Amino acid sequence: PIRFIIPTAAGGGSDQIVRHLGNRYTAVWGQQVVADNRPGAGMTIGIDIAAKATPDGHTIVLVNPSHAINATLMKKLPYDAVNDLTPISVVATQALGLIVPNTLPVKSVKELIAHAKAKSGELSFGSSGPGSASHLAGEMFLGMTGTQMTHIAYKGTGPVLVDLIPGRLHMYINPMLAIINQVNAGQVRLLAVTSPKRVSSLPDVPTVAEAGVPGYEATSWYMVLAPSKTPGAIINKLHAETVNALKAKDMLEMLAKGGTDAVGNTPAEAMTYLKAEIARWGKVIRDAKVQQQ
Repeated sequence: PIRFIIPTAAGGGSDQIVRHLGNRYTAVWGQQVVADNRPGAGMTIGIDIAAKATPDGHTIVLVNPSHAINATLMKKLPYDAVNDLTPISVVATQALGLIVPNTLPVKSVKELIAHAKAKSGELSFGSSGPGSASHLAGEMFLGMTGTQMTHIAYKGTGPVLVDLIPGRLHMYINPMLAIINQVNAGQVRLLAVTSPKRVSSLPDVPTVAEAGVPGYEATSWYMVLAPSKTPGAIINKLHAETVNALKAKDMLEMLAKGGTDAVGNTPAEAMTYLKAEIARWGKVIRDAKVQQQ
């Protein structure tokens, strides 16, 4: 079987993507694909397993911006983010959504800012882990709005939502694909999206910049990686079927509902993208003076 590692807790957008890609691989190759959630240590536990796996195509991993963030944030990674893993493709890019519990008495970003200032230090925001994209997006929001909230780190989206939905947590900024089901079910309130433009499937939801924080922008992505010494023929085979999977109707519908755009670029393009993201998030970390927790 092919082991598809998900370095985050079950219940996030990564699970949906791995399920769809895994179904495609199984249909074409007749091989079972086992989704293996290995959360912890800012995704580094699962990524390290993939980096050290036998490079024969039977172990791959799906990462998000935390992989690029960790290259700067963590001083002693057990692997090299660029040299120990080979990109297969960027699967998709997406906006993040700023959500709050229905119990919070705010219905807009401006009201959230005013409420946070009135309750300075009393509110909390969650993240999918220290130094994750959701953490940095939250810190960026606080810095640009002059508000204060306590950061609470979790091991993934699922655990965050367990506390956010009943109101034990007050804000979460996370990729849309991972939270869209709760938004559509009315379990949480979506105030804005973090992309430079509105999400086509949610035309009535403003961007954070439109809603009162000019210049605010944060986007997320998903990328499939394999151990660095995986033969080129295997990388090309995985790439071809990943791209084909991204053309499937069910995959495109699932991504669109989550405000997510399919990409499917080449391994070389994905590597260039990864290096650019490491540089971009590195600047955010240094500017915000975020320290590893």
